[in-house]
Amino acid sequence: MISIQNLSIHYTGKDLFSDISFMIREKDRIGLVGKNGAGKTTLIRLICGLEQPTKGDVVMSDDVSIGYLPQEKKIYSSMTVMEEVMTAFDEYHVIEKKLFDIQQDIISRTDYESQSYQKQIEKMSSLNERLALLGGHSIEGEAERILVGLGFEHDDMTRSMTEFSNGWQMRVELAKILLKKPKLLLLDEPTNHLDIESIQWLESFLKSYYGAVLMVSHDRAFLDHITIRTIEISGAKIYDYKCSYSEFVERREERIDLQKAALDNQMKEIKNIEAFIERFRYKATKAKQVQSRVKYLERMDMVQVDDRDKSAIHFRFPPAPHSGKITLELQHVSKRYGEKQVLDDINLIVTRGEKIAFVGRNGEGKSTLSKIIAGVLDHDGEVKLGHLVSIGYYSQNQHEMLDPEKTVFETLDDVAKGDMRVKVKSLLGAFLFSGEDIDKKVKVLSGGEKARLSLAKMLLFPTNLLILDEPTNHLDMLSKDILKSALIQYDGTLIVVSHDRDFLQGLTNKVYEFKKPHIKQYIGDVYDFMEAKKISELEELNKRNNIPKQSPQSISQNRIDYEANKQINKEKKRLGREVKKIEEEIESIEKELAEMEMVLLNPHSHPDIITDDKWYLRYSQKKEFLQELIDKWSEKQEEFEKF
Repeated sequence: MISIQNLSIHYTGKDLFSDISFMIREKDRIGLVGKNGAGKTTLIRLICGLEQPTKGDVVMSDDVSIGYLPQEKKIYSSMTVMEEVMTAFDEYHVIEKKLFDIQQDIISRTDYESQSYQKQIEKMSSLNERLALLGGHSIEGEAERILVGLGFEHDDMTRSMTEFSNGWQMRVELAKILLKKPKLLLLDEPTNHLDIESIQWLESFLKSYYGAVLMVSHDRAFLDHITIRTIEISGAKIYDYKCSYSEFVERREERIDLQKAALDNQMKEIKNIEAFIERFRYKATKAKQVQSRVKYLERMDMVQVDDRDKSAIHFRFPPAPHSGKITLELQHVSKRYGEKQVLDDINLIVTRGEKIAFVGRNGEGKSTLSKIIAGVLDHDGEVKLGHLVSIGYYSQNQHEMLDPEKTVFETLDDVAKGDMRVKVKSLLGAFLFSGEDIDKKVKVLSGGEKARLSLAKMLLFPTNLLILDEPTNHLDMLSKDILKSALIQYDGTLIVVSHDRDFLQGLTNKVYEFKKPHIKQYIGDVYDFMEAKKISELEELNKRNNIPKQSPQSISQNRIDYEANKQINKEKKRLGREVKKIEEEIESIEKELAEMEMVLLNPHSHPDIITDDKWYLRYSQKKEFLQELIDKWSEKQEEFEKF
């Protein structure tokens, strides 16, 4: 369908890529990957014709149409959402006009056997096929279906585009591209502005899309669910793998290991040849062999080993200061923006050490509640922080809260206190700011650099309650993995808002789904939530349809019951394991305390311990910890008994 032939492009004397060639075939599902600055966006723009290569060609047939979604785009439209989306059907109206003209021509002709008449018939047939593909006479219904899939409510269709943020306007732009149904979709970070439900809908849409898809994404789960081919740009070359992203990562490591082995063998060969040349350089009888080997070395192509891009943030959160058992309590919290009720009568208790995910469609109140808890937004109701709770808050627009006129170093140095002042440079180094980078002004930083600087700023103050609103925006996959690892090791309480399923998996143990103005709790991580929600929706659908027990659909009902029971049993087993683990911990602590109490009963036998204040402190701490374990066991046992 499209052939990229010996494509090269140079920037400031450096090859971004050189002599790359590959084919894009019909129904291809390609993930385009590579480190930041490798040239992924540039390659997409070259295929679109928005940039011209230094050398090479992009060859495609005349009937290939392309739909391109950039990462960001300024949209200046005052039309309603539906009116803006309907501009996608300009081609539809052009085809209708062409069909009308052809029909009028055919009606007026009588040369039914002529070649020109047959060509008009064939052209009319081709245009009718294209018209049917674009939606036929149901274009408004198709437009509404896609808008709803991307998260719009029916009432939003008549609202002006100016009422929506840039993120929602980009969803409209994506809807227009999908409605045009081009033969090739080029998508650059299409999930940036989508929530989990919209991402799932887009996954389903792209899987069954009639044309080819080539996309750039840092969402590992999204790539794995759609792509069956991965093209990596590395070292000005490309590597084409017939597999999904996760399999590609494994095969890339194997490739680099093979390259290193080949280079080692080549270096040994060179060493042996050089030794031969040096040994027999001045021996006349060996002159011919020596000269042959010299020429062989001159012609030898050195094995290239691709760089593993290991440049990523590396850090750990400081230990969380001790706090009370209850970290946070919300009582009857509500929030209204004008006539719109976003949150209504929210009651919530968060205990020390919990890791919680806020999920749901955009605009349902996740960020609003995060701001209320962080104390940066007024509200009705009461927010009670526990004893000695200190909050670290990372907002969705955190980078916009940085002073653009300050340098990177000044941003941290101006707020650092005590011992942290001498650690500012090393902290910046951990977040990839070194050398001249620390003297850059914030206003010249990229989105990813501002995100890293904002995360670094959070580490200046130890906290025991972290509230993170979309912390992975602008971070590459390796940096996201390191942030996730740091959060797993963090020993405080965590509340995180994110639509990145791969990032959330295994990170949190409780999920709150937001459906304004209420929230609903699910136990487990994001995939447990998605499975439970699927079962819940099936049960609700069954209730609405009021399916009788003996109907043909009873098999579906049995399936629903089976899935529901499976989820209940899964939850019961998980709670059972937790109860057992706590019981084992209680037994261990009780044994240690019993031994310490024997010391107290026989003080004269242990004079060194009796005068040790630290020993008494440990004894006191173990007793407190035992009580906390007993309280936790009581809560988990009560949950277990409900099943």
